[in-house]
Amino acid sequence: MSTPPYARIVADIKRRISEGRLRPGERVPSTRQLARDWNVALATAAKALAVLAREGVVTAEPRVGTVVADRPAAPEAPARQKAGQRARISGNEDVRERIVRAAVAIADAEGLSEVTMRRVADRLGMATMSLYRHVTGKDELFLLMVDAVIESFPLPPERPDGWRACLETSARVLWAAYHEHPWMAGVTSLHRPLASPALLQHSEWMMSALAGTRLDPATKMYVNILLYSYVLAIAANVEQERQAHAATGLTDEEWMSTQEERIRAISESGTSPAFAAFLHELGDFDFDLDHLFEFGLTRLLDGLAEVIG
Repeated sequence: MSTPPYARIVADIKRRISEGRLRPGERVPSTRQLARDWNVALATAAKALAVLAREGVVTAEPRVGTVVADRPAAPEAPARQKAGQRARISGNEDVRERIVRAAVAIADAEGLSEVTMRRVADRLGMATMSLYRHVTGKDELFLLMVDAVIESFPLPPERPDGWRACLETSARVLWAAYHEHPWMAGVTSLHRPLASPALLQHSEWMMSALAGTRLDPATKMYVNILLYSYVLAIAANVEQERQAHAATGLTDEEWMSTQEERIRAISESGTSPAFAAFLHELGDFDFDLDHLFEFGLTRLLDGLAEVIG
């Protein structure tokens, strides 16, 4: 009987680890990379990584990906023992909470596109169909994921004085959550907002802060949406960079270094003299999203002060 493709991938990863070509802490190929390298379906590559994770060979690191585990892999548990583990998961713990935590961990490590019911089930050692007893599908799972993340970044128990301090606090709390879990920018939408109790707490916070102002209801709503969309737009760049890094293997600085000659040629072509002069004055520029967020937030609130008074 021929060895299944996923098992061949598992054996290859283990061999590379034993030979020292993959060391503890080093990232192993992603699901998509394995699918391309082995010419298999994404589900097959995901199954291989799930097997390696269950055996303790690899582990998921948030914002990094799947890496070689620090400790040697433990032998795979017998079928009866694994069945007992499934029973404990169902009987002694909040299964829905475990499902959500597992889904968030996958999204943090590999992106939202890698979160499937099958991947989550494999991570928990459960049958895929058993997940549907606790969540109706991916839409509800994504909502629960966002809600869980936002809840883990709570607003202060007391609102600060003044509308500006309240809006600033809400924006900074949301930025912290989205910066840590940038995949959320791919779930939430201005046109189709999530009915998330945790996100609605921010709207409640802002509406309470704006209650005593001269703004009419529609303008208050636009202020609420504007502040949220600002956080969302900046956070989307964090996720885009994560995806680009995963696809190319280059950091943003490394990628920019590959573009220097092209940018220099364009700036020296004579078609953009003002930009060429600006680049000369600028020198080394350290682009930082946190700094951009703070810079933009201050100017946004300054502008709102002209409207709110």
